[in-house]
Amino acid sequence: VRLEESGGGSVQAGGSLRLSCAVYGYTGLTFCMSWFRQSPGKEREGVATLDAYGRTNYADSVKGRFTISKDNAETLVLQINNAKPEDTAMYYCAGVLRRQCPPPRVTDFNRWGQGTQVTVSS
Repeated sequence: VRLEESGGGSVQAGGSLRLSCAVYGYTGLTFCMSWFRQSPGKEREGVATLDAYGRTNYADSVKGRFTISKDNAETLVLQINNAKPEDTAMYYCAGVLRRQCPPPRVTDFNRWGQGTQVTVSS
């Protein structure tokens, strides 16, 4: 399974961005997928998960503003609305071949994309 992110860029505070993660080598997205982010000097943190049953979970800092979903059988999406400067980070798509999602710890995921940069200016 290979993951490839796209859609990052720069946006002003209050704006929106749509990140995509193409999944190669596995059709159906019938496993746990997640978005993580990492800012300079900070640890990588999970922001949203989507399991094989369609259940989602979000970090408190992004609830009500971020939405994780499937666009089709091979694409995971993260919609960012009302972006804030503190959302500035490298965003990573991650997966683990389990139907239910573990807590979003880096060590629990074994498939990673290369990352896409999101910059939010005030």
